Amino acid sequence: MLVDSHCHLDFPDFGEELDAVVARARAAGVGRMVTICTKITEFERVRAIAERYDDIYCTVGIHPHEADSQPEIDTARLVEAARHPKVVGIGETGLDYFYEHSARQAQQRSFRAHIQASRETGLPLVVHTRDADEDTVAILKDEIGQGDYPGLIHCFSSSAWLAEECLKLGLYISLSGIVTFKKAEELRETVKALPLDRILVETDSPYLAPVPHRGKRNEPAFVAHTAKVVAELKGVGMAEIEARTTENFLHLFNKVPAPAQISG
Repeated sequence: MLVDSHCHLDFPDFGEELDAVVARARAAGVGRMVTICTKITEFERVRAIAERYDDIYCTVGIHPHEADSQPEIDTARLVEAARHPKVVGIGETGLDYFYEHSARQAQQRSFRAHIQASRETGLPLVVHTRDADEDTVAILKDEIGQGDYPGLIHCFSSSAWLAEECLKLGLYISLSGIVTFKKAEELRETVKALPLDRILVETDSPYLAPVPHRGKRNEPAFVAHTAKVVAELKGVGMAEIEARTTENFLHLFNKVPAPAQISG
């Protein structure tokens, strides 16, 4: 079984085709999907998708791009939303200094509120970071000094330094279709050094479709292509990478039941 640990199934790219997208994911061996919240004002729509399908779960949070445009988030609101049985993570949150669609201070305040919610609920923090490695690590370290929390760096495409620092903090690293891109040699070298027990795979669909689908709309079924490249980089078979990434996912997202625990 494979898991798509990060997708955006509420985005209009999927529209009325969502049933077919989910069916293709299942046919490709994807047994669990997590659809990620980016706007607290649209959380109910995200949650409704998770409620609609037995094998789909969701998160609650505000993407750093939306830190200015969304209501000022507070930890209590995140914690309350996380009580729902289908909400299994906090985020996505973090820092994005590449686009800077929101002011850095607003992103940092939101990031810390999400970390506190992760700490209080025990649910994993889903971290987005782009061109903000040093500030991301500084905040993660400062906050972990106030109490542990679980989490992962999603769609990892940064430096070996960031990977090392996040691993030291106990975080996981989630790999997307970027690892299949021709120009991602540095990333592939970093992946070779990652421990197998800290790797997850994702699509970030509808974005970042892996080779051989690059340039097209991404979807959860395509996580298999990313997993295949990760298996090659780690020098293991596809069956092992499926088993290890699924085991890692279920350990981190421990609110998600394993397949054998699902009735019906």
